[in-house]
Amino acid sequence: MKKILVPTDFSNEAEQALKVAAQLAKKHGSEIYLLHMLELPLDKVDAFSQYSELPEAMFFMKLAHQKFAKAMSQDYLKGVTIHETVDFNQTFTGITNTCKENGIDLIVMGSHGANGFKEMFIGSNTEKVVRTAEVPVLVIKNDHVNFDINHFVFASDFNKDNKGTYLQAIELAEALEAKIHLLFVNTANNFVTTATAKARILDFIKGSTFENYTISIYNDETVEKGILNFSHIVGADLIGISTHGRQGIAHFFNGSISEDLVNHAKRPVITFKI
Repeated sequence: MKKILVPTDFSNEAEQALKVAAQLAKKHGSEIYLLHMLELPLDKVDAFSQYSELPEAMFFMKLAHQKFAKAMSQDYLKGVTIHETVDFNQTFTGITNTCKENGIDLIVMGSHGANGFKEMFIGSNTEKVVRTAEVPVLVIKNDHVNFDINHFVFASDFNKDNKGTYLQAIELAEALEAKIHLLFVNTANNFVTTATAKARILDFIKGSTFENYTISIYNDETVEKGILNFSHIVGADLIGISTHGRQGIAHFFNGSISEDLVNHAKRPVITFKI
């Protein structure tokens, strides 16, 4: 977790994400890449990339740098190395390129919460980032004075194609000194006996030396409700789920989890790419 990317439009939601990123950076000696995308008409992007003196480009660039200066003057960023980047590009493309160019380990993004997953501060581009990012994406929707993660729910169907995401979750849990709650949600439409589910989980984690975990098989009407209800019961500080790339965040278990999981979760959610 040495390089953290925080895309921003300088909104309150973006600042909440930056505050969390700052806490993580101070704890783990990380650097923050603060990225603001100027989504101007595509027919002008090439001109801007050639250092055009067009008034529109200069105006928006100057305004962005002013906002950067104000953001980076906040006390919570003192002692943190910040890399300021303003780019003329489509948001999704810019985030993807920045991750590749700088070897980003984690993306931290803000959310408007109940207004919907697609209403996150950079709009529908956020769904694309979560769906396709090669690095974990941490979605923040509240202000966290102290971002302390003690209980981390990792929900999965525990099929072997998810094994890589579990290894990422373990690495995160160790860094945060958190307990992982391995959660299998049972539904009427996709019922698995407790014995079968537990055996699948044990086989899934075989070979791992991580010991700070619990195993839970939870019954509910839907997978989404099961994750949310279980997380409430154990007082989870963070929910982790896996994504299947082009199939999207909705592809989970053998069916789908709607974007309601992210919309309705009152807790931070982190996604891991399978």
